[in-house]
Amino acid sequence: MTLVFYKYEGAGNDFILIDDRINTFDSKNEKLVAFLCDRRFGIGADGLMLLQNRPGYDFKMIYYNSDGLEGSMCGNGGRCIVAFANYLGLIKDKTHFLAIDGEHKAEVIASDYIKLQMQDVTKIDDTDGKYFVNTGSPHYVIFDSAIAKKDVFSEGRTIRNSPRFKAEGTNVNFVEEKEDHLFIRTYERGVENETLACGTGIVASAISAAYKNNAPTKTYVVKALGGNLKVSFDRKTPEHFTDIWLEGPATRVFKGEIDLSQSRHI
Repeated sequence: MTLVFYKYEGAGNDFILIDDRINTFDSKNEKLVAFLCDRRFGIGADGLMLLQNRPGYDFKMIYYNSDGLEGSMCGNGGRCIVAFANYLGLIKDKTHFLAIDGEHKAEVIASDYIKLQMQDVTKIDDTDGKYFVNTGSPHYVIFDSAIAKKDVFSEGRTIRNSPRFKAEGTNVNFVEEKEDHLFIRTYERGVENETLACGTGIVASAISAAYKNNAPTKTYVVKALGGNLKVSFDRKTPEHFTDIWLEGPATRVFKGEIDLSQSRHI
């Protein structure tokens, strides 16, 4: 079997995109997804997404982490699949699609620059200045200094596997507040490593910064290792954030084919 795929990246967060509108992909095959995401034996990616038909929406997004398991919402993945839908001619400048956490709207600012609306945030767990926020995926946010030198893999893995988070898992974000932006590094569950950017983590970090600093309506410029993004929102109450948008690059890298019959790893 030959599988046609597309490779996209959003601020260095990279994904395998598959047009599955006729439902030919074996979506229950966790071993296959993990193989395709493997950077040594497969294509290599932080995650894999299927674009499927769904009545009442432009399309449905199904997201898998690189471990092969279906994941929660992925912000950069959401922006990349919107760019993919635009490339396929399914949408033009606006879209309304379905993901695991519900409905999303998005705007195509350019073919490689996407603005995605995220779900409202209605609860922030503040524990000694460390914040737990669900932005479609669970995130633990720590504000620190000199995070460029931080061992994000070791520290993030320790927190992710701590008694509090081990059962369900969490993503771990280290955030440094700069004069005109936030600098963020993220350890992602499912990938079980640091990624170059994490969209839901960037949103969680910006909202945590606003909560920490008691900021109202706000736009944050955010710098990750893989590139720059923007987060904007309105704040209705101390813990209720609405009209949340994540915007930034979503770039098609290449189109490819892989002969699955030749692999001994599936």
